Amino acid sequence: MTGSLMNAQFFSDQTLQQTVLQFNNAKTENDYDMLFSKFSEAKTSDKWQANYYAAAALYLKTNFLLNNSPNSPLGEPNESARKLAMQALASEKNNGEVNILLALIHFQKIRIKTAADPEKELKTALGFMAKAETTLKNNPRLSFLKAEIAEKHGNKTEAIKLYQKAAKEFETSDTSSSSPNWGKQLIGTN
Repeated sequence: MTGSLMNAQFFSDQTLQQTVLQFNNAKTENDYDMLFSKFSEAKTSDKWQANYYAAAALYLKTNFLLNNSPNSPLGEPNESARKLAMQALASEKNNGEVNILLALIHFQKIRIKTAADPEKELKTALGFMAKAETTLKNNPRLSFLKAEIAEKHGNKTEAIKLYQKAAKEFETSDTSSSSPNWGKQLIGTN
């Protein structure tokens, strides 16, 4: 299991490996659509990774639209991201990165106001977050999610501290390591 967690960013397919490196440069809806297309249409033996990154692209697209076009229909990309992440989880049950992505997606569902039962979505997000915490330490996406939750619950001081922690973790993350490095654009958007 550790091997697959450690290889979350490296694909056997060189094109996909290059596409992973483009995540933090995405700045438009079309950029996220392009990333999603490359991963969702990939013919690779690393299907769980392709699903993971396709889900991450949709999560980031939904976040981008929430901040830039809040009247856009946001439920569909969020739900598609959830389905893809669940497919990745089916192959990688104890993968902390997949669990944190699912936690982010479920919390996003509350933010975009498509959750029929926000308390249930929060409980689901917290469950995935707890699973992720068992394998991930000093993870910027985990810190970002904690900041989002603190902000949602009115704890601005804690949220600011956690956003700063996430920003620092993104800055100090090793881009040559095998850990996923996407999500830098989340900091400062919420």
